[in-house]
Amino acid sequence: MRTCVDNLIALPHIDGPRIRSEVEFLSSRLEVLKMKRQISNDAFLDAGAIQGAFNMIGDLVEMGVSQMEIFSQIKQQLIRACNIEIKHPGLNNAIENGRRM
Repeated sequence: MRTCVDNLIALPHIDGPRIRSEVEFLSSRLEVLKMKRQISNDAFLDAGAIQGAFNMIGDLVEMGVSQMEIFSQIKQQLIRACNIEIKHPGLNNAIENGRRM
């Protein structure tokens, strides 16, 4: 998830389709990892908070909220993602391994 956030922060402009694609990727990866029992239910639920925040940020983008506010919201998710990775080591790698498929 940290990588998902980093990818968004690296963009010069965040639009609705881009953040929605990260939401879809994160959602599908979390489902696969949970079904394969590669992550715990707690990790799934904690990561779901980031997914939910991305959905909310996507709504803000589509409402025309300033990019400065969008980036502020995403940076808050970076802190959350780092804390989740501390609590669930290896979660970011497990998620990102699916990006290579």
